[in-house]
Amino acid sequence: MLNIALFGPPGAGKGTQSQKLLEKYNLGYIATGDILREEIREGSDLGLKAKAIIEQGGLVSDEIIVQIIEKKIQTNTQLDGFIFDGFPRTFVQAYILEGLLLKLHTSLNVLLSLEVPRNESVGRLMERGKTSGRSDDNEVVINNRLDEYENKTLPVLDFYKERGKYVGILGVGSVDDVFARLTETIDIELNKHLLNVVMLGYPGSGRGTQAKKLAQKYSLNYISTGDILFDEMTRNTPVGKQIKPYIERGEIVPDEIVIRLIEKHIRDNTSARGFIFKGFPRTVVQAYILDGLLRKLGSSVSCIIDLEVPMLQLMKRLISRGNKENRIGETGTPEGIIDRLEAHEIQTLPVLNYFKKDREVTAVNGSGERDEIFESLSLVVEKAFKAVR
Repeated sequence: MLNIALFGPPGAGKGTQSQKLLEKYNLGYIATGDILREEIREGSDLGLKAKAIIEQGGLVSDEIIVQIIEKKIQTNTQLDGFIFDGFPRTFVQAYILEGLLLKLHTSLNVLLSLEVPRNESVGRLMERGKTSGRSDDNEVVINNRLDEYENKTLPVLDFYKERGKYVGILGVGSVDDVFARLTETIDIELNKHLLNVVMLGYPGSGRGTQAKKLAQKYSLNYISTGDILFDEMTRNTPVGKQIKPYIERGEIVPDEIVIRLIEKHIRDNTSARGFIFKGFPRTVVQAYILDGLLRKLGSSVSCIIDLEVPMLQLMKRLISRGNKENRIGETGTPEGIIDRLEAHEIQTLPVLNYFKKDREVTAVNGSGERDEIFESLSLVVEKAFKAVR
């Protein structure tokens, strides 16, 4: 999930920017005043409690507010996250929000603070007062509101600064200029939390079938170097013409070509929640390349899965597949299959050892029924999602 606290003084344009962010990132909007009124209108138990307190001139407690926020989050599972406007208002509420989001297996990604000079805020609100008809849009009240914002907000901003989650955004300029600054920061934050899965295993282990199903279930982008290369050849692109001789000779396509295609594929699919790599990296050099590429994007490999299948079963699967399918660069003969398995052992097993040096590699039994294997893989991916979020 993408959870953002949007701060800014009165007149900073939070309402306008929030609406644009909601649409771009499929987020929900949580403003305590709005959700309180919504609960009261619906006549829910929480709404009735809040209404009774308000009618007696009291302030609704943090206990009720946090229950209403929790309900809002849990009943809007189709959204990809939330923007919090006006909450947390105090450092106590900041701790409350931390605990609530932890309970829901998520967290606040970033606090974005629209920074607008005081005279700019006053000017905007005074201008708004000419047409809004609001009695509080006068200079005395405006300055009081700005004083209150600064005094109450400072402890909250410090709370998130200490945790490295505060980002100040220049709020001066056109609406589109400010929006561009916000989205640039958010996209960087999203890249930090991408789920990047590397699916390892011998030819015939079922990596491709299972990786595609995982990609569909978890909104990941499936990256298969074989598929990407084949697509370039099919479309007869300049790169496709360049790689065709290598494929026809049964040789490995040079890394400098493969990495450019993968990087382009990633940049063309920035809306994905992450990527699942099948067939890459094939060598230790490519493992270094993948780490470097993801680091350049502000991300990293977050989950490595080794799909284990006994050698005899691999042979049977590959022979059966060779008889049914005509895959480019593959042969279904026993000799050809043995060559492929040996090449994998020589080139790709070192990749497994490369990752094992400083990262956890999860071995999954790939010799059972497809649905059972998929269920086991799903558990691994869900655990990884919780870790990166």
